[in-house]
Amino acid sequence: MTDSVDLDETDFEILRHLQNNARMSNKELADRVGLAPSTTLVRTRQLERAGVIRGYRADVDLGALGRGLQALIAVRIREHSAQAVAAFQDYLSSLPEVLRFYHMAGADDFLVHVGVSDSDTLRDFAMTALTTRSEVAHLETGLIFACVQSSPPSIAGS
Repeated sequence: MTDSVDLDETDFEILRHLQNNARMSNKELADRVGLAPSTTLVRTRQLERAGVIRGYRADVDLGALGRGLQALIAVRIREHSAQAVAAFQDYLSSLPEVLRFYHMAGADDFLVHVGVSDSDTLRDFAMTALTTRSEVAHLETGLIFACVQSSPPSIAGS
């Protein structure tokens, strides 16, 4: 987790524009925020070095990759030790079906977002990749019918 960084309104504006279109050229970004391109590039690089901007990603259509069935799998683990949690997180990170996962508080310890080709593959994944792990005590799977993000999360100014 990144420590809090002092950002000004221009930093927030740069972040808002990049969040909406990370492929925007530096010149276009500079025009939109009202700075020289060199200054905008320096500020963007500072945001990257500070860990505020963690990366740039493509929004990929999983169906086009043959992984059109998505599910959320709630996982309860047997032992709540730091070692067991770390081992399970490392394991989840190694699985190509796992799109992202969350370590949670509450009844379930992990929420695992997976993308697979079909329901048989989902069942096989749950049975071979998850229930065979000694850390896993319980699974509950929910299919995702649609994943909708109407807009990027709001970035408020200071």
